[in-house]
Amino acid sequence: MTSYEIVRRAVEFDTPERIAIRFPALGLDDTYGLPLQAAAGWEAPEPDVDEWGCLWHKPDPTSGVANMGQPKGHPLTSLDHLDDYPWPDPTDDKRYALIEDALAGAGDKYTMVGCGFTLFERMHYLYGMDNLFVAMYEQPDKVHELAERVLAFPVGVAQELGRRFGGRVHGFAMTDDWGTQVTHFIQIPMWRQFFQDRYTRLYGAIHEAGMHAWMHSCGHVNDIIEEWIGCGLDVVNLQQPRNLGIAEIGRRYRGRICFETTCDIQATLPWKSGAEIREEAHLLLREWSTPAGGFVLSDYGDPAAIGVKTENKRIMLEAFLEEGAPGLTIPV
Repeated sequence: MTSYEIVRRAVEFDTPERIAIRFPALGLDDTYGLPLQAAAGWEAPEPDVDEWGCLWHKPDPTSGVANMGQPKGHPLTSLDHLDDYPWPDPTDDKRYALIEDALAGAGDKYTMVGCGFTLFERMHYLYGMDNLFVAMYEQPDKVHELAERVLAFPVGVAQELGRRFGGRVHGFAMTDDWGTQVTHFIQIPMWRQFFQDRYTRLYGAIHEAGMHAWMHSCGHVNDIIEEWIGCGLDVVNLQQPRNLGIAEIGRRYRGRICFETTCDIQATLPWKSGAEIREEAHLLLREWSTPAGGFVLSDYGDPAAIGVKTENKRIMLEAFLEEGAPGLTIPV
């Protein structure tokens, strides 16, 4: 099977011959990323401002702390004049200008576009998390309007990818961190009020464009996974399986959604012994994968941020290959 077939079959529970793998740091990757760009003519008005106008605080590179930073400057001071805000245009030609050439180099791999900070994250980046939570109670109509404005961008990008590249882009990857270490940020009835229909429409647009919908979320999102399944999500990326409870997630969701995962980036990879890393890799395969598929091994892309040594990543990859992809070896 080609890499594309391996991933497609894993996502669709169509019996791949091995697990799908996204581990470019050690030379194994069945997927191929395609670049989205900012709109034509856009330039940051000051350093660390993104296209949405959010100001990011990033650690001093000499501090020894490595991470993506976080938005500290929220451009929306109220929700009363959303018509006046310069919303990014998903139809701008420049966004897609590099994809055609990139597709030429994809070979037989499963191609993916990333559209991060997709809905909830972008909403609180724009307005501030505390402000957003208060507005859900005090100005629900305004929050609905904000959500629609934000949703229009990823829906538009998905539609443009389908229109411009006709089935040659296979996966649409998103991010929305929905949990603390112990629970989700809002209760499920409120989640449904503001987000259920919107995720359903977003995943529907992705499917109509010929792609699978992939969603990353950090935190204790055990109950929200059920909601995403109902909305039509194909793949959920979970990087803290110990926090979630490996056995619980397997019992509730194995065979119902494809998992993209790794050994726990908080509790296991930075701290545990090689034997413990191997044990967790084998446990994840037993609890979360099925004979028909439903499992993608992935790597955390910023090992310095979580303090993981390359040797621990190699131990993990070897353990997954032992049970999930016998005969496949790590390139020298």
